[in-house]
Formats: sequence, C-alpha cells, structure tokens
Amino acid sequence: MRNEPLSEGLRWLRQAEEDLRWTRHLAKEGAYHLACFLAQQVTEKTLKAFLYAQGEEIVLGHSVERLAAAAAAYEPEFQKRSRRWSLLDGYYVPTRYPNGLPDGIPADVFTQEAAAEAVTMAEEAFAFVAELLGAMRDS
Repeated sequence: MRNEPLSEGLRWLRQAEEDLRWTRHLAKEGAYHLACFLAQQVTEKTLKAFLYAQGEEIVLGHSVERLAAAAAAYEPEFQKRSRRWSLLDGYYVPTRYPNGLPDGIPADVFTQEAAAEAVTMAEEAFAFVAELLGAMRDS
C-alpha cells in the first residue's frame, strides 16, 4: 500500500537529507566530481519529495529543470529558483563517465569551486522544500 502523499514526500526528503550529508563530506574530502553529481541527485530527490507530497503518483525523470517546472504548477516560486538550480543538470553525466568529457576523466576536471557551488544549490533546494513540507505538516 502506498504512503499518504505527505508521508511519501517526507520519506524522499529524508533520503535527500542523508545524501546531502555525504555530498558535503565528498566536497570537503576532495571528491569534487562525486560531490557535483550527488548535489544533482539531492536536488532531484528533493524536488520529487515535493511532488510526491502534492499527491503525484509517479514522478519520473532526472532533470532538475523539468522537475522544478512540474513543482511550479503547485508553487510558482520554483520557476524562479529553477533558473539557478538547473545548472546541476550539467552534472548528471559528465561527473561520472569519461566519455562525457572531451579529454581527461571526471576526477581530474571538476574543481573545489564547482563542488562548493553545487553543494550550495543542493542546500538551497533542500531548505526550500523542507520549509514547504514542514508548513504542510503543521497545517
């Protein structure tokens, strides 16, 4: 049996929070390519958490931009924020596979600055959705 929508959203948000903890750790330890990828994943799961909490039955896809556009149907503020967060979509493939880059490997290409910015965007997305879902829980 499927969870009630808010419970399902909070379940996804809990996983995003755990992944965010590891994203910060990877960025701090120098695994910048993995931190960038995981920041994209955190944001994806965070947006899916919001959509599931709205009662969506199946939320498919990996694009932060597309998920944020879907979330904007419920909360227009997502449209504005997605302009920034959609940069994380660029970390979905090239952070993991050498053939996603013209030369080198992801471990050599992604920088501390890129990882720090990716972590910041994931934190922003997480905090925004956590606030929205908290308000739903409290009402």
